[in-house]
Amino acid sequence: MEHIVNLHIEKLPEGVYLATSDDMQGLVAQGCTIAKTIEIARDIAKKLSEARGGDAAQIVLASNKGHAILLA
Repeated sequence: MEHIVNLHIEKLPEGVYLATSDDMQGLVAQGCTIAKTIEIARDIAKKLSEARGGDAAQIVLASNKGHAILLA
């Protein structure tokens, strides 16, 4: 079963992007591009899921910027 984690990505006044999620407590990522921010968020989601005893291979990230990434 897949678990979808919705990301909220916003561009900060400093010019960087910030990703957070109401679906996964503790997921906060920052990067210089949307792609880099999602890459960092993917790694954080995987580590958070593993730390909680979950299966990281079953997590799909979906963002408000139209991106979706399956953790593998």
